Amino acid sequence: MEWGPLTQEDARSLAGLWAAMADADGTGEPFSVEDVREQLFHRPIDLAGSTLVARDGERVAAFGHLTVRQSAEGGLHVLRLWGGVHPAYRRRGIGRRIVGWAVGAAPLLSERAFPGVPAEIHLAADDHDPGVHALARGAGFAAVRRFALMERGLKDTLPEPRAPDGVTIATWTPELDDGARHVRNESFRDHWGTVPHTRESWAAHITGTRNFRPLSSFLALAGGQVVGALITHAAGEQAHIMIIGTLREWRGRGVASALIAHALAAFARQGYRDAGLNVDLDNPTGAVGVYERAGFMVIRSSTNYALPVR
Repeated sequence: MEWGPLTQEDARSLAGLWAAMADADGTGEPFSVEDVREQLFHRPIDLAGSTLVARDGERVAAFGHLTVRQSAEGGLHVLRLWGGVHPAYRRRGIGRRIVGWAVGAAPLLSERAFPGVPAEIHLAADDHDPGVHALARGAGFAAVRRFALMERGLKDTLPEPRAPDGVTIATWTPELDDGARHVRNESFRDHWGTVPHTRESWAAHITGTRNFRPLSSFLALAGGQVVGALITHAAGEQAHIMIIGTLREWRGRGVASALIAHALAAFARQGYRDAGLNVDLDNPTGAVGVYERAGFMVIRSSTNYALPVR
């Protein structure tokens, strides 16, 4: 086994690794070479310092990446560790080595980005995978939050789209994009673990990606102002709601429910099989209940672990 940083030549093998992991772990997440290239090579990422791969010949057997977030708002810089091990190479201590590398690399990466700011590594463990939980706890990580993937079909009865008085629902346009970003930043300001999106990070991760679906993304307008936003990415046959948020002064008026109902009807017309979204199970705004009332159900859950490193 050879170890080293990721290179652009690894894209096809890495896509194969992701597909094998998705199949073995039952996540059903579609990955392509284009997805790999967009996520890792079309952005300013320090591959030498923030990635590690294990190669067995031409095959990438394991992969780890420490993402350096764009902000340290709140006096804490969070680096997210994500990656995995090919099913054929598990139970060999490879995951432990990747976590150990991340713990060693994170302080320097964080210091370069945000000198003097405390830092933590976060990693997510699927609740169906006890091995990852044991790996995290064994490395000194502590469980801090739980998240869930929620889904609903689109052939059943859908909620009736009904906008609150004074609110209209519009399809996303480039002219309204900055308003959507503002809604996301303001509505997520009191959400655990989130930081504001800059224009650059918003374009790189949200509305500038190949999976963004503008015709499946909707904004709530009041008096010409964007007061709610629902942003959708395609995930195979699923319309995945990446972001849904409402300005605080508009909460409790049914804006989010109207956006969801409008989007579900559009997803059905557009031929999607189902809709999905991720949610913080400890969300203080009551988001889980809003989604349940719209017919979403928890499909799988995960636990977020954290380790202070500086």
